[in-house]
Amino acid sequence: MQVISSEDITHAQFYWSQRPRAGALAVDSLIAESLLSSTVEHPTSWNARTLQLEDSNHFPAPAERVRMAYVSRERVAPLTGILSVISLAVVFAAAGGRIPASVVPTAPESLLEAIPHVNALISLIALGTITMGWRWIRGGEISKHKVAMLTSFGLFASFLTLYLYRLVATGGPQPFPGPETIYQFVYLPVLAIHILLAIVCIPFLYYALLLAAAYPLEELPRTSHARFGRIAASLWLISFSLGIVVYLLLHVVY
Repeated sequence: MQVISSEDITHAQFYWSQRPRAGALAVDSLIAESLLSSTVEHPTSWNARTLQLEDSNHFPAPAERVRMAYVSRERVAPLTGILSVISLAVVFAAAGGRIPASVVPTAPESLLEAIPHVNALISLIALGTITMGWRWIRGGEISKHKVAMLTSFGLFASFLTLYLYRLVATGGPQPFPGPETIYQFVYLPVLAIHILLAIVCIPFLYYALLLAAAYPLEELPRTSHARFGRIAASLWLISFSLGIVVYLLLHVVY
């Protein structure tokens, strides 16, 4: 008569728990047949609890069995670094005049003049979507939070695309038309902080978004998504607000 050791039982239990439902039940049937025809070293260890025969408590719901991850978890950090470097390289190249105007399509002067006004409107809308997204997640409204933050990211990307396009097409930043004193002590500090926060925000933003794309909803609270998201949202709000101040100084006040 064949003797089944407790180690064999443990391996069988592990295999049973890792297989799909049909495979698990098949393994369970084989174990049951072995029990009927074999002597077990520790029979008391075999009971309904150990065998986990109450399979209804151990099988996930159909929707939970297959999870689609848009990004591999191992690639979150490397992708954050790569995307951040590429984004910042494009920004610095455009701001430093390294990208020739011939690279971008030629646009009429009216369109170039409209871009600052469009970006100011984008900034206002983004302030609203970021604020509502923050409010919704604090209230547990996850689906609304997701829509709001993805919308905010789309607005941020649109703002940056239009800003960089105008920067390259016009050959550089617009000169400040106001008094020199305002330029030195108001405009430049506000512009510098606005740009600095926008730059610092980029890696936090990418990391929070990639975590959300790599983990299922129920596992996300165990990651750094919320912490990095709060930092990114705070930097976003301040940067967009200062961007509106820069717009007012350039196009409204002077």
